[in-house]
Amino acid sequence: MDLRIFTEPQQGASYDTLLTVAKAAEDLGFDAFYRSDHYLHMGPGDGLPGPTDAWITLAGLARETRRIRLGTLMTAGTFRLPGVLAIQVAQVDQMSGGRVELGLGAGWFEAEHKAYGIPFPKEKFGRLEEQLAIITGLWATEAGKTFSYDGTFYQLADSPALPKPAQAKVPVLIGGHGASRTPRLAARYADEFNIPFASLEDSEKQFGRVREAAKAIGRAPDELVYSNALVVCVGKDDAEVARRAAAIGREVEELKANGLAGSPAEVVDKLGRYGAIGSSRVYLQVLDLDDLDHLELISSRVQSQLA
Repeated sequence: MDLRIFTEPQQGASYDTLLTVAKAAEDLGFDAFYRSDHYLHMGPGDGLPGPTDAWITLAGLARETRRIRLGTLMTAGTFRLPGVLAIQVAQVDQMSGGRVELGLGAGWFEAEHKAYGIPFPKEKFGRLEEQLAIITGLWATEAGKTFSYDGTFYQLADSPALPKPAQAKVPVLIGGHGASRTPRLAARYADEFNIPFASLEDSEKQFGRVREAAKAIGRAPDELVYSNALVVCVGKDDAEVARRAAAIGREVEELKANGLAGSPAEVVDKLGRYGAIGSSRVYLQVLDLDDLDHLELISSRVQSQLA
């Protein structure tokens, strides 16, 4: 099972902090560094020093890391026009030497749109579907040919469809809990389906829906990667688990019920149960970005048991 580090910088993190975490994740052997795409903090706190842009962050990390893959859970479709996003992601992929992945969602947090004057359209899912068609269509267009698209929300005419990513195919992630439209969209466009903060039972049901949706369009369900995103809180003993839970304002028992928390052995066991239902990749939501010892413990005592 691949373990990836997933951060929430809108809660309060500078670029330098994110760079430190990304480099630590790379040095400790994690598969990828991901970040959320939000412009406003959630819950208590002030979010200082303020938000950082996801794709500007990843562009910087692309030049300052060597191996680790880089991506978003999830880029908000409301933040960027699809043609512009296709250019941005392709450029960062070139800057990284082909290590970028695009998680794309419809956008949901209305307050951040109001805070920064970003339109928050009523019909977001239809826009997301057109965005996926445009972005993947632009990247797939052969050099020297043009791409056009006439949709309800977006129209492109004779685009040169440049630049191209370094990778022949930038992996696209789609995720969520929706029972019908989300699986259908994933089956059509995704290389990976991710379900965030879900129980074993809910994950298994949703993976099943995506598999059925893939079969319905003649796609082999095993062409997709199935993954989870879960909050992580690991400690060498009960006192360390409690200290780390308190640092992120959570209760230990709640974290054990809804995430990956406890001793390394407990977390390895729970990861094994997610693996048994088809999850081959887990994004570890790390909320205390100053606690690099936490990453080292996960690497040495959890990740080492999954090889």
